[in-house]
Amino acid sequence: MAEVITFPFIQVSNGRNEFAQRPIIPISLSLGANRISAMALIDSGADVNVLPYDVGLQLGANWNVQKIQLELSGNLSQFEAKGILLSINIGSFDPVKLAFAWTQSRQAPLILGQMNFSDEFAVCFHRFRNKIEIQPRSGI
Repeated sequence: MAEVITFPFIQVSNGRNEFAQRPIIPISLSLGANRISAMALIDSGADVNVLPYDVGLQLGANWNVQKIQLELSGNLSQFEAKGILLSINIGSFDPVKLAFAWTQSRQAPLILGQMNFSDEFAVCFHRFRNKIEIQPRSGI
């Protein structure tokens, strides 16, 4: 059986002295030789993976070089977005390539959504246990 990694839900504040548990996991992102660690929200309702503008800059990405224009919806619809391909690592799993919508929003969270995170990983949310289980597609 393939390896499964379990992560706890992370408690976050909404800014009004109220807290909520969120499926946020540590990942590593790579673009060429540049690599950073980040916390990413797994959002099963998001159509695409979303990369905040500043995270793309930290990876050394050049906004003007990205040719694929994308349109985001919801609260990110007002921002321009471009497609970018990154390598990600989760725990001890082999790295995989994921497509991201790199938004010019500096407040957007780093989101792992349906396209194509859910194509590469099986994710089980156990809200009542406050944990997430992740398994790579290669091990299913």
